[in-house]
Amino acid sequence: MITGIDFDLDIDVDVDIDVDADIDLDTGLEGGNMDFQDVANAEVDREHVVNKRTRRLKWWQILLIYFNFVGLPFMFTFTFWIFNWWLITVLATLITGSYDNSFGFIIVLAALIPALILTKITTTPFKSFFKNLNKDGDKAVDFLGRKALLLSTISGDKLGNAEVMADGNNMSIYVKSLDGSELHFRESVLIIKQSDDKNYFLVSKI
Repeated sequence: MITGIDFDLDIDVDVDIDVDADIDLDTGLEGGNMDFQDVANAEVDREHVVNKRTRRLKWWQILLIYFNFVGLPFMFTFTFWIFNWWLITVLATLITGSYDNSFGFIIVLAALIPALILTKITTTPFKSFFKNLNKDGDKAVDFLGRKALLLSTISGDKLGNAEVMADGNNMSIYVKSLDGSELHFRESVLIIKQSDDKNYFLVSKI
């Protein structure tokens, strides 16, 4: 739950039912182009749950906002909910001695509601916490024109790795010879341009 947090988020949501936004949840986040791997760190904001035609909230959308599934990374809040549900269920069935009978099953279902309330309480402090974490995200590093040190020998269409110092950090990037000439291991090269598919950089001798 902790290591899965994506800090590159802009989270500034107040719980308020009068919402003025124009994005429909039915269309999906970012126009429906969200990949599966993005779901874990996805942040659902208010504008994502408002129907752009009616500009009104449905009952389940109100619940999402109220219980902090909106305004925080979804899986962050969801994990709290599942954990609280499990904790209440374990304690309730242990106290009542109903962990091995039908009454315990009823407790499991009934614990969903108090788990939501507990989730609301426990996740609310994180709103201000997330709000100040890298609000604008990381700026893209401009590698063009920088010197790099080859970590492998490359030539022709062969790709290799290179180490480049950017913003005080050593970063590894994929590189390819600009003109196909052989460039040797530990040789210094100049980053000329990025490939059209953005997967590697073209480099040449200095």
